[in-house]
Amino acid sequence: MAVLSAKAINRATLARQLLLERADVPVVEAVGRLVGMQGQEPKHPYVGLWSRLEGFAEGDLNQAVEERDVVRATLFRGTLHLVTAQDYLRFRTTLAPVLEAGLRMLKERGEGLEPDKVVRAARKILAKEPLTFTEVRDALQKEFPAVNERALGFCTRMMVPLVMYPTGTRWAWPANARFTPAEDWLGGKLHPKAVPEELVIRYLEVFGPATPADFQTWSGLPKAKPVFDGLELEQFTDESGKTLYDVPDGPRPDPDMPAPVRFLPEFDNLLLAHAKRERIIADEHKPAVFTKNLRVKATYTVDGLVAGLWTAAKKRGVATLTLTPFAPTTKKITTELEREGAGLLRFLEPDAKTYEVVTAG
Repeated sequence: MAVLSAKAINRATLARQLLLERADVPVVEAVGRLVGMQGQEPKHPYVGLWSRLEGFAEGDLNQAVEERDVVRATLFRGTLHLVTAQDYLRFRTTLAPVLEAGLRMLKERGEGLEPDKVVRAARKILAKEPLTFTEVRDALQKEFPAVNERALGFCTRMMVPLVMYPTGTRWAWPANARFTPAEDWLGGKLHPKAVPEELVIRYLEVFGPATPADFQTWSGLPKAKPVFDGLELEQFTDESGKTLYDVPDGPRPDPDMPAPVRFLPEFDNLLLAHAKRERIIADEHKPAVFTKNLRVKATYTVDGLVAGLWTAAKKRGVATLTLTPFAPTTKKITTELEREGAGLLRFLEPDAKTYEVVTAG
C-alpha cells in the first residue's frame, strides 16, 4: 500500500473541507458536500461557511433556512448540526441507534422513564405548535409527574425527529429556539432503512483518508470496520503503518500545495471528525482548544495546522479580533492573519465603526 505523509493527509482533508481555496458553490451544495456542520450555537456554521465559500453572505444561509433546504437538528453524536433537508431525511434513521443509546447517560435520572410512552406524548404535544424544550418538559411533566423533567426532555430530543424552528433573528435562531416535527417541516418522510454504507462514503468524501475509528468518532455509530470492509475503497498507510481508507476518486493534492490561513468557528467538525487529530492539530496544543467543560474553542490555521485561538468582540462601536498564537509568528504570516481576520471581523460586526486585529500577549 502507498504511504501517505502527514502533510499529504492534511492537504487531502483540507481540500475536501474547502479550506485550501474557497469554493464558488451555493450554500446548500456546500453544506451537503460537508455532510453537515456542527451547530452547537447558531453562529458557528455561518463562520465556517464564510471561511469556505467565495463571497459568502449571511443572507445566503438565511435564505436556505427559510426555504427549508437546510435545517438545524440533533444528529451526529447526538449533537446539533446544520444539514441539508435531503441529508436529514436520508440519514436520521441510520443514526437513530446513536441517539437512542444516548438515553444511557441519564443513569439514575432516567428512573421510571418509559421512552415509548414519552415519545408518543411528545409527538402529540409538538404536533400542535413549535415549542421550546422548556415548554416541552413542562407539558410532559404534567403527564409523567414522577419522572425527572430533564429526562423527559432529553428523551424527546434524542428519540423524536425534530428540527429547530427559525425565527428570522440574526444567525436564524434565538438562543432558546423552538422545535417542530421534522417530517412536517420538510414535507417528506424519513428514509425507512439504515444506510451506513452511504454514510461511510459521504464521510470519506469530506474527511478522508481515514479509519473506521475516525468514522465512529464523527458519527457515533459503533462497529464500522465490517461496513468499510464491504465497500470498494482504496487503502493507504500513514507513516506509522496505520491503514487508511478512501474513496477511489478522493482528492489528494500535492502535499506541498500552499494552505492559506483560515479561521474556524468553535466546534468546527474539522477538529471533531477523527479519533486521532494530528492531521489538523498537534497534541501539545489540544489542551488549549478542547476545554474541560467540553467546549472546542475558535481557532485559526497556519500552513494547514491549528496555530492559535481567536475571539471577537464589539465595544462602543469598535470591533476587535484578538489572536492568541501558540508560537511566535513571522511577519508574513501575521500580515496574512490580519488581512483574513479583518474580513472575518467585518462579516461578524458589519455595523461597527472601526475594526482592529490585535495579538494577545
